[in-house]
Amino acid sequence: MDRLPKLTPGNLAPKQAELYEAITGGVRFKSGPGIDMMEQSGALRGPFNAWLHTPETGEAAQALGVKLRFESSLSGALRETAILTVAWHWRSQYEWWAHEQIALKESMSPDEIAAIKRGEAPAGNPDLGAVQKFVAELMRTGDVSDETYADTLGRIGNRGMADLVTLAGYYAMISANLNVFRVSVPDGEEEPFKD
Repeated sequence: MDRLPKLTPGNLAPKQAELYEAITGGVRFKSGPGIDMMEQSGALRGPFNAWLHTPETGEAAQALGVKLRFESSLSGALRETAILTVAWHWRSQYEWWAHEQIALKESMSPDEIAAIKRGEAPAGNPDLGAVQKFVAELMRTGDVSDETYADTLGRIGNRGMADLVTLAGYYAMISANLNVFRVSVPDGEEEPFKD
């Protein structure tokens, strides 16, 4: 059960209403058919409800998320590999649920996704494997070895590295919000992590 009250369009203060419009009118909602980010009441799922409770911070967080998801130098599959690896580390139910669907739309195979869910690098795709290894090591230790850094750098370059580290940190923040506020998957959906 969610710990924060659900905010709906009819009970928003002006700054909250502005943020609600920015989120629901933006690329995130337009790009994700099939991923239900809104309840029938109009309340937002994922981290968005929490952001409405602090709209100034929420605006900055949602704007950064748009940049990282839709204007990054990373391909969709590399980005989703990183996000799923963060979700796996945090055991973030909603984050995994939402991004597993996005990963499939970004041409990741069910086998690649299943490997990440087991805490393993996807086999057969060295670039995805390098990103999974990098992000898993970063989440586990708060840093990465020179060897891990060099391998990933050789695949995605300096800008990719800057995007990847920021992306991983951003989704760690998202996962913390989702876990602490007990954001659940939509009714009728199965939670991805049982342990």
